[in-house]
Amino acid sequence: MLTFDVDIWSIRKRAGRPKPWELRWRVGERPHSRSFKLKPQADGRRAELMTALRDHQQFDEETGLPAAELMARTSPSWYEHVTQYVLMKWPRAAAKHRASIAESLSVVTPMLVTTKRGAPPAAVLRAALYQWAFRAVRNAEGSWVPRHTAEQPPADIRAALDWIAANSRKVKDLEDPTLLRPALEALSLRLDGKKAAENTVRRKRMVLSNVLRYTVDEKGLLSANPLPRVDWSPPESDDEIDFRFVPGPVLARSLLGAVRDSGPRGAHLHAFFGCLYYAAMRPGEIVALKESDCTLPPNSPECVQKWGELLLGESRPEVGGGWTDDGASYEKRGLKRRRSGATRTVPIPPVLVHLLREHIARYGTTDDGRLFRAARGGRVASTEYCDLWEKARAAVLAPAEAKSPLAAVPYSLRHAGVSLWIKSGVDPAEVAARAGHSIAVLYRFYAKILKGGQQHSNDLISRALDGEAGP
Repeated sequence: MLTFDVDIWSIRKRAGRPKPWELRWRVGERPHSRSFKLKPQADGRRAELMTALRDHQQFDEETGLPAAELMARTSPSWYEHVTQYVLMKWPRAAAKHRASIAESLSVVTPMLVTTKRGAPPAAVLRAALYQWAFRAVRNAEGSWVPRHTAEQPPADIRAALDWIAANSRKVKDLEDPTLLRPALEALSLRLDGKKAAENTVRRKRMVLSNVLRYTVDEKGLLSANPLPRVDWSPPESDDEIDFRFVPGPVLARSLLGAVRDSGPRGAHLHAFFGCLYYAAMRPGEIVALKESDCTLPPNSPECVQKWGELLLGESRPEVGGGWTDDGASYEKRGLKRRRSGATRTVPIPPVLVHLLREHIARYGTTDDGRLFRAARGGRVASTEYCDLWEKARAAVLAPAEAKSPLAAVPYSLRHAGVSLWIKSGVDPAEVAARAGHSIAVLYRFYAKILKGGQQHSNDLISRALDGEAGP
């Protein structure tokens, strides 16, 4: 128990003892004493206690120590502390967030060490932290524990964990905020040493900030959050999409055709890729799409040119079985950056209406009504649709183009779809709503295209102003 009720008495000499100089003090109801061989030693310790008292520190009744000294002696290491933080967050965190916490802490923790001597290779240490220390599994009793305590890791992983446990800084050391600078610098870099995207840096820094806030507010291991005291900002990076490598409408349609013609799996996933382009959906949203989410006009000659509508309310992003409770390689969740239960309406053009109607007629749906399934059932994996995309690129692009980043990944079709909407003159707010973006994100990623449409807007305003002009 901490208290301000402290008395520190004068030093007394007790002759005939190996340590004759005794310092005595009282904290609350409990007396404390310590003996020294030399009087200057006793004087020095008394001066330390008096300084703590003058600084208005509380003292611990059980140990007799000032609060700051008690904190320093009992402070866990950073590695111990964040391991417990992961276990605290794990039960309520979404699988994607679990992986994000582990990823961020795996970057920060190797920077908060007392020495680099004997350090394992960086890749081994990162794997040890990401896959074993900051990933939880249930033990035989059903409790969440770090994976390395429930399973036997490889020898190099075990050695890496032993090294970080032995050399991790004490949490109390972070009262000096400059120690965080190397960690922040590491957060701003990719594994290859290049600058990370602004959104990635922001996400990882938020994890670090949350850990430090927990350290201060809930655990009381630091007097204040040191992060705001670090004069640091991430290196400037350009999150804007490089539109030199986003396929235009002609190329996008050619790639979709190449997917369809690549074989049975390509034909089955033709509409999947169509959703990426014509509805600008995310892959996780497409794999969760059900027939009941689709409002398609009647299949009749007079309705050939009518638009349909998709009502999106679920996403199944791929995350890896190590981060989900049931070991599935994906998690079921709501739409990205929206509250649970929120939906998004996406009008779809006649070409996608036709693709979806044809897909349902030819392949049916899964037992739960989903449109798309993997070759062996279950969720369509990224490896499956990425392989189809590579074959389509090889069939459509010239050799030099195939080696370039042009339409490098299936997600390029989503960028192509959003770009087409903007270039067509659709209001940015409507584009953002259909794509599931915020306006701020839309302007950050698609700034060049949006600026390119300013002249058209200027012309419209000029015509309106000319119409207002009087004689």
